Amino acid sequence: MRALQIAATGMNAQQTRVEVISNNLANMSTTGYNARRAEFADLYYQQAVRPGTLTSTEGTMVPTGVQMGLGVRPTAVSVVLAQGPLHETRGELDVAIDGNGYLEVTLPSGMSAYTRDGGLKRSADGLIVTSDGYPVAPGITIPADARSIAINPNGEVFAYFNDRVEPENLGQFTLANFVNEKGLEAIGSNLFLETPASGAPQVAMPEDEGLGVLRNGYLEESSVDPVREITELIKAQQGYEMNSKVITAADQMLGTTVQIR
Repeated sequence: MRALQIAATGMNAQQTRVEVISNNLANMSTTGYNARRAEFADLYYQQAVRPGTLTSTEGTMVPTGVQMGLGVRPTAVSVVLAQGPLHETRGELDVAIDGNGYLEVTLPSGMSAYTRDGGLKRSADGLIVTSDGYPVAPGITIPADARSIAINPNGEVFAYFNDRVEPENLGQFTLANFVNEKGLEAIGSNLFLETPASGAPQVAMPEDEGLGVLRNGYLEESSVDPVREITELIKAQQGYEMNSKVITAADQMLGTTVQIR
């Protein structure tokens, strides 16, 4: 009985959906996090009678045929690209990307990774790094005697000193954008890697080539909508229960067949 296997694929699909929703809810407070959505497609069909099959010597054809579906399968867990609300922190190294783009960071392996988490810090050497200590491109170092730091919307970093009137320009952050942002590989810690699906990064200054601007003293909050996630969770739970009832019904039908004498 195919119903058992078909309903099992449905239960697995709804379980995947619940896992994605739970990850979204767990990251409600994660800086720069975008919600994920599970996507599905139907499985292959068994063609008992193909549409267009001849049924007589006069050329009469079956108009629809008999095509039996075999269930459902997950096809993707895609990112819902949306700008999260900006939260004021007043941190001198906190920056939120208002618009498109990612900050580029350098991993210990030398590879480049990309993030929208602008909660930046200062290392012991004065280098501007992420919360995990990864340097942010292009590698800007803050002098030890700097009194304060400011970052303008174009990404320029200025240091203020007690013995000077004019600030010193330490460098300028760049932003990277991708043709297919959904093709980036998430590796955790709010970091993404370039993949063949995402295309090569297009690096430019903030406000150039459709990129966003940097808001100093702000952080981008998660774009997860708790009400939507709870609604999706209820729908997934109901879908799981209905598929389990199909298994129960199929089991009862098989039991009836076995008891026939």
